[in-house]
Amino acid sequence: MISDQTYLLKFGENVLKRRTELKLSYRQLAQKCDLDFSAISKIEKGQKSLEFQTIIELAKGLDIHPRELFDFDFPINKV
Repeated sequence: MISDQTYLLKFGENVLKRRTELKLSYRQLAQKCDLDFSAISKIEKGQKSLEFQTIIELAKGLDIHPRELFDFDFPINKV
């Protein structure tokens, strides 16, 4: 069975990938999406659970649709 932690890590990897594609620092992204830069670091490391509004703010700051942050294997039958 896949744990919630695995999904948090995969989500965080997508945030990190997009942030580095845009060449943004933690602080720059934090300013764009009105989040604390330390929260972004924790999200990228899979150390922080997310609320819906945080996901929306991240997507805005990263100039992508929120679904792109969930672009990873999600075996629904194993949840």
